[in-house]
Amino acid sequence: MADTRAEHIAQLAELIKDVEVAMFTTTGVDGRLYSRPLATQQVSFDGDLWFVITADSPKVAEIALDPRVNVAYVSPSKNTYVSVAGRARVVDDRAKIEELWSSAMKLFFPAGKDDPNLRLIHVRADSAEYWDGPGTLLGTALSFVLSAVQDEPAPLADNGFIDLR
Repeated sequence: MADTRAEHIAQLAELIKDVEVAMFTTTGVDGRLYSRPLATQQVSFDGDLWFVITADSPKVAEIALDPRVNVAYVSPSKNTYVSVAGRARVVDDRAKIEELWSSAMKLFFPAGKDDPNLRLIHVRADSAEYWDGPGTLLGTALSFVLSAVQDEPAPLADNGFIDLR
């Protein structure tokens, strides 16, 4: 039986949970790729990713020019790597900003959640590729040991592609 979209979303949610900062990649107005760290807003992942930015951020013009983006998550402690491709849009939704706001965000946005310059990036995930290996040094060492004593080598990571369309 083929996995359903809901199962794919749950799998991706598990892979990226607890990864606070992602590398967000857009295509610049000059055609170059630009990646920068952005904090993913911690809400239940349902196929959508949310980021808070300012209206004067270069990302606004970049997304208007080309909404295709990539969001990369890395969790060295879990030995998990995820690359999410999707389409972004810039949103001015005060209720959603209120919902996503946390006191830690005041560090980056000192005027607070009522700052009229705040905007959201909403990314609708289309697909993801992931690499998920043994979560600890001990797990990696165990995989090496199993590979040495078994006829077939133990895989060091699970790699897969998730289509969310």
